[in-house]
Amino acid sequence: MHMKHSIKYHLLAAWLILTSLTHGYAQIRTGAEQTEQYFPLIEGKRVALTVNQTSLIGEKHLLDSLYNIGIDITRIFAPEHGLRGEADAGATVKDGKDTRTGIQIASLYGKNKKPAPHQLADTDIVLFDIQDVGARFFTYISTLYYIMQACAENGNELIVLDRPNPCDYVEGPVLEPEYKSFVGMLPIPVLHGCTVGEIARMINGEGWLGNGLQCKLKVIPVSGWKHGQPYSLPVKPSPNLPNDQAIALYASLCPFEGTSVSIGRGTSFPFQVIGSPYTNEYGFRFMPRPLKGSDMNPLHKNTYCYGKDLRDVCPPKGFSLAYVLEFYQLYQTNGKKFFTRPHWFDLLMGTSQVRQGIIKGKSEAELREEWEPALRKYKNIREKYLLYPHQKSYSHSLINSSAM
Repeated sequence: MHMKHSIKYHLLAAWLILTSLTHGYAQIRTGAEQTEQYFPLIEGKRVALTVNQTSLIGEKHLLDSLYNIGIDITRIFAPEHGLRGEADAGATVKDGKDTRTGIQIASLYGKNKKPAPHQLADTDIVLFDIQDVGARFFTYISTLYYIMQACAENGNELIVLDRPNPCDYVEGPVLEPEYKSFVGMLPIPVLHGCTVGEIARMINGEGWLGNGLQCKLKVIPVSGWKHGQPYSLPVKPSPNLPNDQAIALYASLCPFEGTSVSIGRGTSFPFQVIGSPYTNEYGFRFMPRPLKGSDMNPLHKNTYCYGKDLRDVCPPKGFSLAYVLEFYQLYQTNGKKFFTRPHWFDLLMGTSQVRQGIIKGKSEAELREEWEPALRKYKNIREKYLLYPHQKSYSHSLINSSAM
C-alpha cells in the first residue's frame, strides 16, 4: 500500500474508534468496525468482497471505505437482494457494475450461487461481511457455504467480519440431508444460535464442505458482545425484515410460506401480521399490494386477509409453531387447503416430520419431543465452535421455549 493510502488507513481506523465512543457504541464493535484487525491482512492483496447493505463500518459502506483508501478490490459478490439490498425476495440478482465505484458485480443469487474459478483467479482474499438473523432459511449463510467451498477449491483465503446474532436461540428441527436446498444447506436447526463467524468455523470443523475440503479461514470476532445479549440492527437485513419485531417473528412465521396464509408480504409490515381470505373469524384485516423493492407479486394480492396483528405483541423467545397450528385448525374447520406448497414447507422445516405431525393432530409439545434428540446432538457440536461467552441467564433460553 502506498504511503498516502497507509495514512488514510490509520486515519479511518482512528475515526471509527472515535465515532463508536461518541455514539455510545464502544460496548459492541462488529468485526467490520475493527479495521485495525483486518486492514493489515488485506494491505497489498487483491480482495473480493461478499457484501450487501448491512456491510457498514460506522455509517459508511465497507466497499466505499476500502475503495477510498486504495484497497485493490477485484470483484463484488452480491447475495440475495443485491449489493445495496434493493431486490425482492427470490428475485434474480443480475451481474453488472457498482455505479459508485465502477467495480464489477457478480451475482450469487439466481442460476450462479457459487463463485466460478475464473471469478477468483485474480483474487487473493475474499472478505465476507453480511448481517445474519439467526435462522437457517435466511439465505446469507447458504451464500457463505458456497463462498467457503469455492475458496477451498481455488486456494483463496476467506476473512469473515463477524456480527452479533439478533435472534440468538437454538431451537427447532435439525435439517435432514434429503431436504438440503438453498433455504437449508447445513444440518442445523431452524434457529442455529451462531454468528456467521461461528457457522463458518462449524462448516470447516465438521467437514461439511465435502471431499475433504478445508477453507483457509480467519474470523474477526465482535468485541463486547455475548450470546443472548440483545442487539438491534442499524439497517434492515432484507426488504421484508424492516425492524426488530419482524426479525423476532421471522423464524416462527416463515413456515407460512408453504401455506395459503399471508405473513404480510406486500404491506408496510411484513412478518408482523398473519391472515388469509378464509379466516374472517378475526376482526383485523389487511390487503397485500405490489410494493417495489419489497414484493411485486404478494400472496392474495389486492384481496383482504383476516387474521392477527402482531406488531405490538411480545414475540416468542425463539421458535414456535403456535401460530401455524392455530391457523391450520381454522383451515380444517373452514374446509380450505392449508398446505398449498407442502414440499416448500418441508424444505423450510428441513424435514417432512413436522408437516406430517401437524396433519396427524400432534401438539407442539409432541412435535418438539420428536426433534429434541437431533437438537441435543447439534447443541453439543455447536459448543465446539463458539467465539463468545454466554450471558448468565442465556442457558435457559437454549432449553425452554416461551409460550405465546
